[in-house]
Amino acid sequence: MRAGFVDPVFESQRVFRGVLAAMSEPGRVVSLEARPVAPGPLHPATVAIALALVDLETPIWLDDAAATAETVAHLRFHCGCPIVDEPARARFAVIADPDRMPEIGAFDAGTDEYPDRSATLIVQTRDLIAGSGRRLSGPGIATEARLSAQALPPRFWEAMRANHARFPRGIDVLLTAGVSLVALPRTTWVEG
Repeated sequence: MRAGFVDPVFESQRVFRGVLAAMSEPGRVVSLEARPVAPGPLHPATVAIALALVDLETPIWLDDAAATAETVAHLRFHCGCPIVDEPARARFAVIADPDRMPEIGAFDAGTDEYPDRSATLIVQTRDLIAGSGRRLSGPGIATEARLSAQALPPRFWEAMRANHARFPRGIDVLLTAGVSLVALPRTTWVEG
């Protein structure tokens, strides 16, 4: 079993602040200071987010690439979270292979009355580069932001545009690459 956070309280708080910073400025690349050892195919940022935000009341879904025995054991031991078989039952989902990611509609988008009860996806990519690539606009972005995320299929970006159109319902997405994180909340419009 790999170790979780060295100082769980302090490091969880730092990761939480990093996620908040990313959510408040979509398209901004945030480097997480807490860097736990990641099991199997997971990035350190993916594991850090799970350790900080997932607990025994947070069902999580793992795609086939992420659902290794080591990953499942790690999350169950450190987070105590239930692992669910259906994307629609998850509050968090980890996508290690974006090419084989389920359709966005497979995840819980919340309701008009309770949009906050939707799923959050953690999608791994090879690299996150701010300043070039897709044009982002919306709350938290002064005029526009640019983001290049390696290894995301074109259908991912099409799904993000459709997700934005469902507002106030929809899912929020956290992209990870190594120790870096970028947020794409449902309020963010993606072009290009």
